Parts: sequence; C-alpha cells; structure tokens
Amino acid sequence: MSFALHRSPPFRAEHLGSLKRPQSLLDARYKDHKSEAELAPLEDRAIQDIVKTQLDLGFYGISDGEYRRHMFWGTFWPSLEGMKEIQNPPLDTFRTYVPDIAAFLESGHQPGESVYCIDKIKHTGESTYVSQVEYLKTLLPKGRWGDIKLTLAAPNWYHLRYVDGKAYPKDVYANDKGYFADVAKAYQVELDILYKAGLRNVQFDDPNLAYFCSEKMLIGWKEDTYNTISADDVFDLYIQLYNSCISQAPPDMHIGVHLCRGNFVNSRHFSEGGYDRIATKLFQHLNVHTYYLEYDTPRAGGFEPLAHLPKNKNVILGVVTSKFPELEDKEELKRRIYAAADVMAKGHGETREEALNRCGISPQCGFASHAEGNLIDIEGMKRKLRLVREVANEVWPGEA
Repeated sequence: MSFALHRSPPFRAEHLGSLKRPQSLLDARYKDHKSEAELAPLEDRAIQDIVKTQLDLGFYGISDGEYRRHMFWGTFWPSLEGMKEIQNPPLDTFRTYVPDIAAFLESGHQPGESVYCIDKIKHTGESTYVSQVEYLKTLLPKGRWGDIKLTLAAPNWYHLRYVDGKAYPKDVYANDKGYFADVAKAYQVELDILYKAGLRNVQFDDPNLAYFCSEKMLIGWKEDTYNTISADDVFDLYIQLYNSCISQAPPDMHIGVHLCRGNFVNSRHFSEGGYDRIATKLFQHLNVHTYYLEYDTPRAGGFEPLAHLPKNKNVILGVVTSKFPELEDKEELKRRIYAAADVMAKGHGETREEALNRCGISPQCGFASHAEGNLIDIEGMKRKLRLVREVANEVWPGEA
C-alpha cells in the first residue's frame, strides 16, 4: 500500500504500552477483591502517577499503562455480540503447540479463560476502550491528545489458538472468510469510535504473528491432522484480515503492530525464531505504518530481515529488555541501532542517516502484559525507560 512515512507518532523513544502496576492497585483488585466502583478512583490515581512518570522521563506516546486491564488484550473481544468468555475452557479446543498455550501447559497451568464465537460477530456500537482514551485526555493538554497511544488486541487472537474448526460453530460461519469478514467489520467500527474520540495512535499487540517464526510451532502445525490449510496460508489470511480491519482508518491515524515472543509469569517468553521466514510478507504486504519488534536477545534473530522494510514504513527497535532489571550498555545499544540502520540502508541503497529516519528505540515488550508483570519493579522499569530516552536523545538529538 502506498502512503507517506508517518512520523510523530511513532516517536524516537517509545514503550509498548503496558507498565508495571503499583502493588496497592494489585492488592485492591486481586487480594481485597474491590468492586469496579471502588477500584475506579484507585485506578485514576495510579494512571495519574504513571502519566506524570512518562512525561517527566520525556516520552511523547503516552499510555495509561493498561492499568484498567487484567491482560494486555483488554476487554474488546468479550464485548462483541456473538463472542462469549468461557471460564476453564475445554483443553481439546486448543492447538496445544501454539506457543502461549504450550507454555501454559509446560508450566502446569491450563487456560483459565478464553473467548469463543457462539453466534454472528457484531460490534455493539459501544467501545470498551474509549473511556481509557477519554480519561487520558483529562490528564494532557489538548495539543498532546494525538500522542495518546492505545493498544488493541490482535484480530487473530481467538483464531490461531483453536483447533481447526473450533474457532466458531460451523452453523454460524461456513469458513474463515465469513468469520474474518465480521471480525474486520467489528474492528472498523471500533477504530471509527476511537478516531472520533480523538485517538490518532494505535498499536496492535500481536505475538501470534511472531509465532510463525517458531520452528517448534510449525512442526506442530504440520503434524496436526486437523489442519486443512498450511501455516503459510493462515499467515496470508491474517495479513488480509489486518488489512481489512484497518482499511477504513483515516490517513492521519497512525497504525502500528507489535510482534514479540510473549510475556509470561516470571518473565518467561513463549517462542523463538528470527523474522526471516515472514519478513517479506510482514513488511511488504501488511498495510501498517510501524513495526515494534523484539530484538533484545538472540531468540529474535538478526537485523537482516529489515532489508525488506519499505522506505515508507518505520521500525521501533526493541533492543532493551523489559523482562529483567539489569541495564544494557548504552554504547552497545547505539551500536545495534546503527547496525540495524545499515542493514536497512543497504537494502534500499540509502544512507545510514536516511534509514535512521525510519527508526526508534523501545523496550522489546511491555513491562506487565499480565497484571503481575515481569521480574522488575517500578523503579527498575523507570531506569529502563530513562535509558531508552537517553539513547534516543543521543542517536536523534532534539527529536521527540
């Protein structure tokens, strides 16, 4: 898709939206089991504090830390007509080799809840996310409303995890085409509501796309006799699904997608594998402005796939880990950013400086994709964010 390079957002220093929650908020929600009405003022105060933290550290893309959510995907899916949240879902509905499901089982857990299609999918016309945007607007001057970043659940989230044929009843949808068409319409409505509320900065959180880099998952896919199409074909369908979801978004609405290898309790990741096998389709066929990519450890591979990134798209390099408190070396981070830019420059016959214009830096994932968060405390998180900002200031002096 042809569009101009979108800047500001994204910004040179970014984070991925989810931030460590204060223990007092966690206790109120999970230990004291306070009601939604009792939690609301506690959430408000916590969000006020984390917004101030982001501003004090010099960040421009401001989130509420996902403090009103239990998990990173939030409340979008259960709110749709035709979707139902199920507690203790039956294990035989899951592809047990999909990395997040496999990680649950390997650690002795079973999915405690999941959301299933039970009827035709339709947006109700009321967004469960819009109140998060509206509250952030009260904490920022109007000139900064366009910087607000909201993270959205991936449109394939409740498809990949299910055994072929279990994502929806066959008497409701005959095939994926019909199911995906209604999912896309629901996202179009959601994005329209959010745009009208003033949101201009959207980030889809999608570990699923990175799972197609996992050799372990791909082997499981081939061995699964229930599958009726290949993993490559499903990946193609997901790109088409995304493109349909965002097809009605106005040109000034920045759309990004975050790929990682997952966050789990005790900072565990879910999958491994470089972007090489999906890079061409991911970068050239998916119509988003920005890719937020995990690059903190060798599990994500090298920078070589970035040679396929078109000149009208950005990459935010997740070279700082959010999983552990140890600080990275600033000079090494800068070296890696320049190495990534050199790969991009070589791929398009441009200069390093031209390639750097399409880059930024961030932690590789959120600090608290799930409520408990990673093995890092709030002060450790602040040190990581300060490091991200300092590196950005040195690589892109004077830029947001």
